[in-house]
Amino acid sequence: MAPSAVNEVVHEFPFFKVYKDSRVELVWPECPKTPPSTDLVTGVQSKDVIISKEPQVSVRMFLPELKTPNQKLPLLLFVHGGGFVMFSSSAIPYHVLCSKVAADAGVIVVSVEYGLFPARPIPACYEDSWEALQWVASHADGSGSEPWLSNHADFGKVFLGGDSGGGNISHTLAFRVGSIGNSGLDDPRLNPGLEDLARLGCGRVLIFVAEKDDLRVVGKNYYEKLKKSGWKGSVEIVENENQVHCFYLHNLNSEKAAELIHRFVSFLKQD
Repeated sequence: MAPSAVNEVVHEFPFFKVYKDSRVELVWPECPKTPPSTDLVTGVQSKDVIISKEPQVSVRMFLPELKTPNQKLPLLLFVHGGGFVMFSSSAIPYHVLCSKVAADAGVIVVSVEYGLFPARPIPACYEDSWEALQWVASHADGSGSEPWLSNHADFGKVFLGGDSGGGNISHTLAFRVGSIGNSGLDDPRLNPGLEDLARLGCGRVLIFVAEKDDLRVVGKNYYEKLKKSGWKGSVEIVENENQVHCFYLHNLNSEKAAELIHRFVSFLKQD
């Protein structure tokens, strides 16, 4: 007996299914979340801040322990991964990762809570992250609404970063000028051209790839294209041997995860 149209799947992707009646069903289990807190070991504080209500966009902020009341710290805008359909800035692995980076590198981390598909289809993830970056930038003169940024962020040392889909989003933030179109896999957000790469608004780029990741070739191609684009900054690529996509999220205390985080922290602390 043929399945009814209600239950007939017309497209199946790694994270979701699309049914004939246009319903979308996520097939990936939701990752447990954790509330903001103060880490009793490192002293890193975290809190959630709503920066927009329509649509709602928020960030989870991480402030390392200050050495002096007026200390200025570098700032990292972090965009979590998840294929644009899952995870959160409050998902336990990302909360722990951002808290650790804040402590080890001595940086303020602003982790973006952007809209996820299917509730908010692409380009919501790009637009929400852009709004978060603009919100952060509004504190550059010290008069913004968020005291952690106005009082303690060094806007001469701002970093953009993310993993998986968040790495793609952080790239678009670095070169966004005006609006860009949407043409599937050839969309410049997903497959940037040399002209887009040449106008990256940053001076240094660090790329991580994993040997057993299907997206490894995409990361390496990005590295090669960036070097050929005419961009004047410096770029490095680090390959994690015998590892899979986002391997560090499975165990942030593993030796390989520790090596990756140490390399990332060193990049943030580099003058």
